[in-house]
Amino acid sequence: MSKKPGETLLDRTYHHRAMVRLENGERRGRPDIVHFSLLEALGTPLNREGLLRVYVHTIDDHVISIDPRVRLPRNYDRFVGLIEQLYKEGKVPVRDRPLLKLRRGSLEDMISEIGPSYVMAFTRKGEPKTLESAMKVLSEQENPVAVIGAFPRGHFSGETVKLADLSVSIDPEMLEAWTVTSRAIYEFERLMGLPERRWEKKGLGSRE
Repeated sequence: MSKKPGETLLDRTYHHRAMVRLENGERRGRPDIVHFSLLEALGTPLNREGLLRVYVHTIDDHVISIDPRVRLPRNYDRFVGLIEQLYKEGKVPVRDRPLLKLRRGSLEDMISEIGPSYVMAFTRKGEPKTLESAMKVLSEQENPVAVIGAFPRGHFSGETVKLADLSVSIDPEMLEAWTVTSRAIYEFERLMGLPERRWEKKGLGSRE
């Protein structure tokens, strides 16, 4: 059975012609970026220790809340099907305790609900910093939030930048969203001493 246009997740590879005239079209149609970035984040020790919360804010002002226990499909087509189901039902799974929830909300609303002690946005237009120095700032905060853009082109809007206490650029060249995600989380873990603590938890001591 074919899907209705309103139930189809836009992908630039397949829907380029339909997207050309959309507002902010150059920043749409790359759910694969979100897929890769989520896999990187959710598979980390930080998430397994229950110390990470991941949210996705979409360009049409939807917020996806993600339970740390969720195991997302590694296969991209299955991921697309899951997100299409989420948009249709509002939560996944529908009957059991939801691992993914969808609601209307702006980025400002989402950040306000989190109640962060500090917000850092990663952008090419930010203040040049090494990854270590940027993450040191976050590691010293009680409830930090990192905002990473998962769009193919362009930069954060002025409204998004205003929500951040600091915007940083961690490399002179553009880095993929999933690269920033994985490197930032690892550096945060390192500064917190998480790798050593995990070895000690297993009774094995730290590893050099």
